[in-house]
Amino acid sequence: MNLVYNSDSYVVVQISLDGEDAAPVAAGASAESVEPRGGYEIVDKFGRRGIYLAGPLAEQFREGVQALARDREPSVEEIDAYIAGYTALAQQPLGLH
Repeated sequence: MNLVYNSDSYVVVQISLDGEDAAPVAAGASAESVEPRGGYEIVDKFGRRGIYLAGPLAEQFREGVQALARDREPSVEEIDAYIAGYTALAQQPLGLH
């Protein structure tokens, strides 16, 4: 688990499942041909809900963040606006433990 972003509005954690937790490589397949498992957990602090992105959606999220930062360092407002597009999909309410 790796905290990749934390603002007043959102927290983004990258979750990487590798090593012993990774799916075994199929016979004859190289390790490079197997997609890494894991994704991103996004928590909307004000909306008190979260979403987990995996697979193609996680890849799209990562590419979008990279595009934001390609030419310059984006502002917190720009990053939060990008993340808001994904938290609109969030249906899982947060619970306090």
